[in-house]
Amino acid sequence: MITCYYQTKIGRIKIAQEGDAIVEINVTDSEKESERETPLIKKTIKELKEYLEGKRKIFDIPIDTQGTEFQEKVWNALLEIPYGETKSYEDIAKMVGCPKGARAVGMANHNNKIIIIIPCHRVIGKNGKLVGYAGGLPVKEKLLQIESNYK
Repeated sequence: MITCYYQTKIGRIKIAQEGDAIVEINVTDSEKESERETPLIKKTIKELKEYLEGKRKIFDIPIDTQGTEFQEKVWNALLEIPYGETKSYEDIAKMVGCPKGARAVGMANHNNKIIIIIPCHRVIGKNGKLVGYAGGLPVKEKLLQIESNYK
């Protein structure tokens, strides 16, 4: 696995590649240094920066999610949430055929290692409030604000 770190407007980002796919994009406070940049990692940070500037809404990056069957269903459902829109945990649970599984959806979101591209930030509480985000609620709020501004 090759790992690189970048400073962005939402904080320090970790990008990891394994084989021909990205396996992790996360906000981190790690002080580690980047390894060698691959063409795929360079393309990923370029697309992420374009997204953060409101210039990109769709990513063209090969990803490998490496989750359980349920997690994969949830993550695929997240990919269906349009840019600038949100769904509740309950909405996602219904989408994956588990209508009472809002908490399980929350755990799948928590285990999403490829944030932004798999847009777990677009999942909010049933009451419309921002709840739970591995990168922290301020990051979730910034991502939703970016999408709101450029929708």
